[in-house]
Amino acid sequence: MSESIRTTLTEEIAGTLKAARRRKRLSQRALGELVGLPQSHISRIESGGVNLQLASLIELARVLELELKLIPRKALPAVDSAVRMSMQAARDADGLAGVRPAYVLDEEGEDA
Repeated sequence: MSESIRTTLTEEIAGTLKAARRRKRLSQRALGELVGLPQSHISRIESGGVNLQLASLIELARVLELELKLIPRKALPAVDSAVRMSMQAARDADGLAGVRPAYVLDEEGEDA
């Protein structure tokens, strides 16, 4: 594998881990405590500054409610599309959580 591909994959994994940590509203310190790593190591992982060991990646994924899967390259476009759709649905659901209707009908069906 070329160095540029390895760097791109490392950056993608680091970005995914960071985004998942933020979605769960965990600090680097809190995540580190959950997986048994110091905050400084979590920071280096997220910045791509450390060669992440498979055991650490598996544990981080578990805590962040992510799954690691090896998939055939031919299936990658379909998987990427499904992930994007899932993430968009989650963002849409979060965005609607605080929205209230402009009016509410009372029990007789008249405007309140």
